[in-house]
Amino acid sequence: MSATRRQVLARASALGAGIAFTGALSELFAGTAAAQNTGHTGYGPLVPDPNGLLDLPEGFRYTVLSREGDPMRSGEGPVPSHHDGMAAFAGRAGRTHLVRNHENRVTAAVPVPTIEGLTYDPAGKGGCTALTLDPRGRVLAEQVAIAGTAVNCAGGRTPWGTWLTCEETEDKAGTNGYAKDHGFIFEVHPSDPHRTGAVPLTAMGRFQHEAIAVDPGNGIVYETEDAFLKPFGLFYRFLPHKPLGGVGSLRAGGRLQAMRVPGVPDLSTIQETGARFDGVEWVDVPDPLAASTPTRLQDYGRGGITHAQKLEGCYWGGSCVYFVSSFARSADGSGADHYGQIWRYDPKRRRLTLVVVFGPDTDVQLPGESPDNICLAPSGGLMVCEDGNGAQHVFGVTRGGEVYAMARGRQNIGTPEQPEWGEFAGVTFSPDGGTMYVNCYTPGTTFAVTGPWRR
Repeated sequence: MSATRRQVLARASALGAGIAFTGALSELFAGTAAAQNTGHTGYGPLVPDPNGLLDLPEGFRYTVLSREGDPMRSGEGPVPSHHDGMAAFAGRAGRTHLVRNHENRVTAAVPVPTIEGLTYDPAGKGGCTALTLDPRGRVLAEQVAIAGTAVNCAGGRTPWGTWLTCEETEDKAGTNGYAKDHGFIFEVHPSDPHRTGAVPLTAMGRFQHEAIAVDPGNGIVYETEDAFLKPFGLFYRFLPHKPLGGVGSLRAGGRLQAMRVPGVPDLSTIQETGARFDGVEWVDVPDPLAASTPTRLQDYGRGGITHAQKLEGCYWGGSCVYFVSSFARSADGSGADHYGQIWRYDPKRRRLTLVVVFGPDTDVQLPGESPDNICLAPSGGLMVCEDGNGAQHVFGVTRGGEVYAMARGRQNIGTPEQPEWGEFAGVTFSPDGGTMYVNCYTPGTTFAVTGPWRR
């Protein structure tokens, strides 16, 4: 075991889940709110839920806010399928607004209802819904926030309080019955969706978007591309013409660039935590609309471009942007195998650092498969949604490196003989840090989890 791996080696939780983190975790929280909190330990073993929905540690409890197929309070139709990325926003008089993605393809069982003024392509079954909660966490309203989009996977929040929802597809008009091209980012207002409508932010690129993070200092937007098979995706940045301009400002356009790490054509080949690369370059994307060639396959000139398999979660912390590669498989064409990486990019230093590596050769093992959605927790550390096979968990990671199971899903979508559980997605916290919101992807369920978070 290398010296860097010894620095933050963590043991599995008392559950015997068989997981451990390593890597320069102190870097991960440097300069963030989480760094100011303690978060030394987990919350104890999970207690089986007699209702068969969600196992939590003692002292925590959940409320089901919304379930697929139930009527929305707006009367617009049933709650759509495939709950995915999500964010919480502070509202007036102590209210909280949740914006929730629905990763619906054309085959979705429950599509997002089409609403006049909020629908991009009537053939699209995806979109977002928005919930309004009172100060006690009770649902006051639930409505369509955008419709007619496709495969809305993740996204991210803006400094001015809106949600950017990402289409994880590159289907063009005429494919799968679509009337318009897809693969865009759309801005969604959490409390007044008609203020943002259904306008594709075309300058931000047309590709298999996953998530975004915005630099609050200069408004640059970082974007991940979730390309499962080769050619793999790129890590992008968007330089807006109207940085930090507020609601609707991203429609003014800007420049889309892709990250080039000199000498590193494939991030999967970097296996050592703490590996650092200075002099990161950004190259203009020749055709952000990908009219004839996907952005990841376009000509980036001498030196090429840097690819990575399965780029997913993305968030801003302190003065840096973090992004996740959920896994890499040489059998799929990656240069090496891993079970997840977390990368840190420092814009001021133009420096890329591999902060965490998952996998059997790195002493960082998840019992399922890979990390997906991640967010900073108010008690210090991270919350990580597992994306793999078997039982599905939300795992917590303390600043000291301890990994613990925070939640386990109990909704069996398989059979008693061959059980299968819906994965978690969209983990986020209320503005006051007192409630964790998380989705079960299928059957679509949104949970609010309360308890001694600041313990």
